[in-house]
Amino acid sequence: MGSGVRRIALWGVVVLVVGGAVAVAVGSQAGQGAPSTARSVESPSAQPSPTPTPTPTLRGEPADTTAHDLGALPVADVFAINPRLPLDDDPDAPTTGLVAQPREAAAPVFDREGGEPVAQLPREQPYGGSVVPVIEEHDHWVRVLLTGRQALPGDGDPAQVTGWLRTADVDLTRNPHRVEVDLSETTVQIVTDDGSGEQETIVADDFAWGTEATPTPLGRSFVMFVDVVEEFAYTEGNPLVYLSVQSPTLPGFGGQPVAVTAFHYHAYRSGAISNGCLRVSAEATAVLSELPLGTPVHIRA
Repeated sequence: MGSGVRRIALWGVVVLVVGGAVAVAVGSQAGQGAPSTARSVESPSAQPSPTPTPTPTLRGEPADTTAHDLGALPVADVFAINPRLPLDDDPDAPTTGLVAQPREAAAPVFDREGGEPVAQLPREQPYGGSVVPVIEEHDHWVRVLLTGRQALPGDGDPAQVTGWLRTADVDLTRNPHRVEVDLSETTVQIVTDDGSGEQETIVADDFAWGTEATPTPLGRSFVMFVDVVEEFAYTEGNPLVYLSVQSPTLPGFGGQPVAVTAFHYHAYRSGAISNGCLRVSAEATAVLSELPLGTPVHIRA
């Protein structure tokens, strides 16, 4: 994705000046010889060669200051079906610990670093998705996870989508938290790294996940939105923690054109019994709902 960088080396030129010794004969009175004296002129010391200043290596593509018509670009939100958004090609990799949010009303989203804008990311959205984790950081560009899908199940790959943002368009802040979900170990833990080492807090050691027909999507995603939906009786008034990733098999759910994965409370919450969501206790939903938006979530089999 990055292009080669031309390195320019600047070399100093040293000029060395050397002075010779000069002997001066002094005359005496007639008929008398006098010893001659010599005065030595010391050579100036050689000046050291200046150290060349190396040209810094550019990480990634150069800055792009092009002004784009954002009104002509589709919104990258939970409802988006955008075949031009690239998929996450390394879903098991860690994130950088940074989150990005547009500085202005919206920021262009690019299909690749230095590429073409394919969407716009608003600073505020009704269902979240504007605070996004950074998975790759360069000098002038960051790659982030996004909401929405590239395609519906059956029409293409509905996995987690990504995009590139210009660093000039976003505010970057550090989020010390991430969530680790291990289906085989049946654990959900929050990992916090405040700079003094990682602290792990297990918030669930028994929970439910998707069936074989409606599996929980694996890989990395992030906390998109938190809400209490009273009409969802099964939650018993506990918050739902919606993630950015959607079902790999369901195009929609509950009459909606989206099938978002979420942590939520359910009385029955053990084993592979859900439609893809992660059913946890009321205590776990309370803790998870306090995480900052954009917190990475890693789900592993």
